Amino acid sequence: MIKFDKVSKFYKDKKVLQNVSFEIQEGTITSIIGESGCGKTTTLKMINRLIEPTQGVITIKDQDIRKTNQIKLRRKIGYVIQQTGLFPHMTVRENIELISKLERKNPKKIKERTLEMMEMVALDPDEFLDRYPSELSGGQQQRIGIARAFATDPEIILMDEPFSALDPMTRISLQDELIRLQEKFHKTIVFVTHDMDEAIKISDKIAIMEQGNLIQYDTPEMILKHPANEFVKNFVGKKRIWTSPSLIKVEDIMIENPITGREYFSIFYCLNKMKMTRVDSLMIVDDDKRLKGILYASSLSNGDFSDKKAKEFIENDFVSAKIGDSIVDLLKIVDSNKVSTIPVIDENGVLKGIITRSSLITSLSQQFLEEEGK
Repeated sequence: MIKFDKVSKFYKDKKVLQNVSFEIQEGTITSIIGESGCGKTTTLKMINRLIEPTQGVITIKDQDIRKTNQIKLRRKIGYVIQQTGLFPHMTVRENIELISKLERKNPKKIKERTLEMMEMVALDPDEFLDRYPSELSGGQQQRIGIARAFATDPEIILMDEPFSALDPMTRISLQDELIRLQEKFHKTIVFVTHDMDEAIKISDKIAIMEQGNLIQYDTPEMILKHPANEFVKNFVGKKRIWTSPSLIKVEDIMIENPITGREYFSIFYCLNKMKMTRVDSLMIVDDDKRLKGILYASSLSNGDFSDKKAKEFIENDFVSAKIGDSIVDLLKIVDSNKVSTIPVIDENGVLKGIITRSSLITSLSQQFLEEEGK
């Protein structure tokens, strides 16, 4: 929806942005993050032409924004900043309704929309609409700022470190509120922050900038798992993935290519295969690698199995994990079922790997090993 194509910004000899190219998808939250002076706010302000690029093109829905009237463009884009940007001499109602009145919309519809916005940000209209910004707390002011940004129902909303000046509890509350609103309204939100935890929590994609350069643009999961370079690795923090365990997937820690067998294999052959490969179970699959059951060595400890086949002893009622499950889901499975070996399958039941108790412990201990290695 919003596309930067080789965009640069120079102030005399100072390069603020250098050849930045990326595309923001419609209906997503994209965070732009980096150290102070990296160019993140400049990038944001170019979208509504508060700052013009020196070189390159920015388009919205394939339309060059330089060919759009600045005032009309800005009125179609919601804007929330750190200091809320509320006009102190106007009441809450007047602040929310300002752009709609400038657009000469129907007064009745404006009033209805204002009440909707107050409900949206969970503030009582009877209590707050006739107050002035100075009579509100910082968190309440930011809620009004968000209400004003949503009031004209814009497709795009720009947010420039809107929560950074708030206390931690209020900040967390508003982050949750933003996620809730996005799930309901699916706006295209560009969010500038210097807080990686905040970016990971709210974003569909994150753009990491350094000295005017776009270093990496990807999903939070991919940035945490595969930082583009040492700067990103240090900026993100080597252990930050462990603060977002839902982003650690089963496929990241599973043992690939587990030892398998077939239902028609003899028990003698299966036992010998387990001995040779030093495992205590075989994943029994069909010709398409779909998991049929598990054959445990412990169930074959006694008796004469010389003429028996694996299919007579496999356990069909097994616990498994899906390829897209997180490590949090996996721990719940382990805790509920007290199992030591968990096969990992895809949506078609095809075996993709296994998780063993030892491999899980190794993965979980990695965060402490990284800490010692610093």
